This record gives sequence, C-alpha cells and structure tokens, in this order.
Amino acid sequence: MKIDIDELTEAELIDLNHRVVERLRFLSQMRAHGEMLQFKIGDRVSFQPEGHPVVVGMLTRYNRKTVTVITDSGQRWNVAPGLMRRAPSSSTGEDLAPNVIKLRKE
Repeated sequence: MKIDIDELTEAELIDLNHRVVERLRFLSQMRAHGEMLQFKIGDRVSFQPEGHPVVVGMLTRYNRKTVTVITDSGQRWNVAPGLMRRAPSSSTGEDLAPNVIKLRKE
C-alpha cells in the first residue's frame, strides 16, 4: 500500500505523523522488552557508563525502557538493557555487598 502524501490535507498529514511516531515508539519498546528478557531479577550484571569504569551490580527491577541495577557500593542506576552484560559471580562470596556477611558452616 502506497500513500501519496501530496494528496493529503494538513489534518491527514498530522494524523499520519502521529500514527508513524506511535508505531516507532511501540517498536522501540518491544525491542527494549526483548532485550530485558535476556536477564532476570537477581542477575549480576555489568555495564560501563561513559567516562567511568565498569560498574557491577544486581538487577533489581524492570522499568518501562530500562532496568534498575543496584551496585555493590549501593548506588542505583537505570540502565538500558542493551548496554548490560552478565557479570561473573564467584561462588566464594567475595563479591558480596559490604552489608552482607558470609557465615561459616559449623
């Protein structure tokens, strides 16, 4: 289906513009949602903000276009899922947050 925009009135062009913008917004949200599904709440992830060293933390929440990551130092970041990678988690507990204490088995 082709639309000859030269034949449309101003009102029709405005309506078409709104529909195109809404469709693009929907496609963007679907892409972000698909990227979010690669991760689950509780996953350890890493990302590198521009001009900063790599940040490692735990994914704690899904938002509309981003996810919330709480870093090991307690900072909260909202990150686009496409910028994240899975972070290795050590089984020794060495990467636990400062307020978590590893207990010995007796």
